[in-house]
Amino acid sequence: MHYATIKNCDIANGPGVRVSLFVSGCTHHCKGCFNEVAWDFEYGTPFTEETVQTILDMLRPDYIRGLTLLGGEPFEPQNQGMIVELLRCIKKEMPGKSIWAFSGYLYEKITSGTLGDWEITKEFLSYLDVLVDGPFVEEKKNLNLRFRGSENQRLIDVAKSQQAGTVILWEDEGTKI
Repeated sequence: MHYATIKNCDIANGPGVRVSLFVSGCTHHCKGCFNEVAWDFEYGTPFTEETVQTILDMLRPDYIRGLTLLGGEPFEPQNQGMIVELLRCIKKEMPGKSIWAFSGYLYEKITSGTLGDWEITKEFLSYLDVLVDGPFVEEKKNLNLRFRGSENQRLIDVAKSQQAGTVILWEDEGTKI
């Protein structure tokens, strides 16, 4: 896996101050994508154990609320394995940090078991607090939306959705997520 960039102290991609990992590789190719350069799976820098350590170090300060995964596409089968390894480390060392992921895939597609190795996808989902799902649709672009780019995208509370067996939208209740 490659990544396009890592942003420390990001306040745009989830609540609070976060670390954001922009992975490389995306097959959606959404019209108007803000990060077309990251469609290429070979773009950027190889993701290594040193990268994992860098992200862990960035997450350590108390004022960092969590990690956000963007892209490219984190749920591309080629990216899931390395991301899951990272998430295992985060949950082991810093279980209180929240984890968000943005995906052009719908939650229903991700949970259908058809995106690569289902066991890896299931584990990936188990670490997420919130999934922002759905492709960016330029015709539905709305700059007033919080934490998403187009009106078709949903902010999904993953744990509640898995428990209920249906999509439950995330609501910011002022809780520390």
